[in-house]
Amino acid sequence: MPKIAAMFQVMLGVAALAVMGAPALAAESAPQKGFECHDKALTGSGPGFKSSQEESEEAAKVDWLEKAKAIYADADWNAAKDPLMQCVKQGLYSKCFATGIPCRPKPE
Repeated sequence: MPKIAAMFQVMLGVAALAVMGAPALAAESAPQKGFECHDKALTGSGPGFKSSQEESEEAAKVDWLEKAKAIYADADWNAAKDPLMQCVKQGLYSKCFATGIPCRPKPE
């Protein structure tokens, strides 16, 4: 019986942390003040696997930026809402995927 009570306490603690952390996550995903954002996220990956993760991340950002500039000519990865870089490895090679919602400064 004590094991069940201990597990229940751990689950309650995790749930409490998740609830407390949710507003912070929502605040992080808000666009910067003075920016307008597209309604959908884009994903870029670049061609093939690269021999270094840095090269793969850069290829993913370049591919994402090409797609974002089709929506906003002045789009920038650093201004993206909810930016996320995910990479997978296959042996010594990696492939990364850049995902984010393109944003730009609001026109004056």
